[in-house]
Amino acid sequence: MFAQALEFIRLSNSRCNMTMQKKTQASSQVYKRLLTYVKPQRGYFALSILGFVIYSSTQPLFAAMIQTIIDTLQSEKREGMFYMPLLFSGLIILRGIGTFLGNYYLAKVSTSIIHTLRCQIFDQYTRLPTAYFDSNNSGFMISRITNNVGEVTKATTDSVKTIIREGLSALGLLAYLFYLNWMLSLVFICIAPVIVVLVSYVSRRLRAISKRLQESVGDMTHVTSELVGAHRVVRSYGGEAYERQRFLSSSDNNRRQALKMATTTAIHSPVMQLIIAIALSFMMYMALYFMQQASVGEFVSYLTAAFLLPRPIRQLTDANGEIQKGIAAAESLFAILDEACEIDQGQYQAERSSGALEFRHLSFKYEGADDYALKDINIVVQPGQTVALVGASGGGKSTMANLVSRFYPHDDGEILLDGVEIQDYTLANLRKQIALVNQQVTLFNDTIANNIAYGALSGTPRDKIIAAATDAYAMEFINQLPQGIDTEIGENGVKLSGGQRQRLALARALLKDAPILILDEATSALDTESERYIQAALQKAMRNRTTLVIAHRLSTIENADVILVIDRGRIIEQGRHQELLEKNGAYARLHNMQFKEQPHKADDMA
Repeated sequence: MFAQALEFIRLSNSRCNMTMQKKTQASSQVYKRLLTYVKPQRGYFALSILGFVIYSSTQPLFAAMIQTIIDTLQSEKREGMFYMPLLFSGLIILRGIGTFLGNYYLAKVSTSIIHTLRCQIFDQYTRLPTAYFDSNNSGFMISRITNNVGEVTKATTDSVKTIIREGLSALGLLAYLFYLNWMLSLVFICIAPVIVVLVSYVSRRLRAISKRLQESVGDMTHVTSELVGAHRVVRSYGGEAYERQRFLSSSDNNRRQALKMATTTAIHSPVMQLIIAIALSFMMYMALYFMQQASVGEFVSYLTAAFLLPRPIRQLTDANGEIQKGIAAAESLFAILDEACEIDQGQYQAERSSGALEFRHLSFKYEGADDYALKDINIVVQPGQTVALVGASGGGKSTMANLVSRFYPHDDGEILLDGVEIQDYTLANLRKQIALVNQQVTLFNDTIANNIAYGALSGTPRDKIIAAATDAYAMEFINQLPQGIDTEIGENGVKLSGGQRQRLALARALLKDAPILILDEATSALDTESERYIQAALQKAMRNRTTLVIAHRLSTIENADVILVIDRGRIIEQGRHQELLEKNGAYARLHNMQFKEQPHKADDMA
């Protein structure tokens, strides 16, 4: 699909200096990579090319027909004049057939490419490591799969259609002009270098502006998504004016880039037309001088073909702008596809682990950070034990839980599950052994049943879903909903309270029935009465599971088998609740701080 566009840009850039040659090679590589998406559709692509060849062939045929009509009118016998209407109608029909074949089959190819690209980008998002999501905001990621893919769509439909169709038309008209008078037609060859230089410069500028334009769209998407997701916080803290200013700034940047794009295109088009007009004027003068022996029909036919030529050339240069946008968009998409996926080189698989965890001299530093988040962690967790992680925020509690799930790879030290380094497990099998409940509950715009039986749990019998919801004390409010367990809960469970959302997350974890359970402040969003029910459910759920509990509310982990006090990435104390209180150390100080004002309640957070 992109062959003609590739040749057009390649010839344009061939006259640039060494620096620009490097950029040209990069653009050429993008085109070549896009061409690989055409290969599966090459049959349809060939039919579209055939259609455009048919369409383009009618251009010089119309000019030739004019010569025949004029010469016939000047002859005395006027032989064949009655066939001219039929010939004209035949050309129109032929042109229509070519147009249909070219447009329809090119659309089939283009839509298939866009569908493939879009699915590949989304699939890649599901494989990218957590660190990538940490360093890239959601707005830009969403913009790439919507706006940037849309720019590729333009480059692979209207623009490429124009380049193929008008390129073939221009070649056909030039061939006809050379057939009539090759010496006069050399005028167009003389202006070709000027056109090449102009198109080359404009291509580079349009590609650079297009990249900035796409980034500005991503910025607007990011600001908008933050407002939509956090509109309650924005309104509560009077942030409307601040958010409006943020969007105004990002939108203004988008406006400036769009204006630069329009200015470049607006200047480019009339300059190109002026160059072609000068060439046509000179050629007209030369034709009047050199074609004195030609017939009237031949002279008119030559000028007709010459004056038909500027239109396809102008459309070719205009389409080049969309092609450059497509290149810039494709570069950003390929950058995502080239990102390294989560490391998954493990081969070991276990049907169901016993839940024995061991940390040996584990140290971990986040990418780009100066200090270690964890330093020389050594702990053995027996199967079925409940281990609580407590300490000040930022101490490394959540990092330990994230490393167990292999959301981040660890290089220093070891984490063993049943005596096997977790990096030796396949990712899918390792995560099959772990159920995770976060403080920030994630629910989907679907039914309650589908939110509980999510992902690999889909297809779970309905009675088991209800049993899990019952164990999480969620059926209490589910039965009061209009459609019960089939009620749709809105985006991220917006129709539910915080405690209700938390109970659904717990029901999902209970349904998974994994040997390891990680609770990251899992009861923080519950009121006192709900917490009492959930604690009872969790005690039941934790009996035969290894459980890591990250908690600030110390009342929730008093019965833990082991409590680890973590500070600045190190374990500074460990033991049972009563033992640590008797030590009168860091844990005792945390406990006293929480219960100082309300000694009989466990509802305050440090």
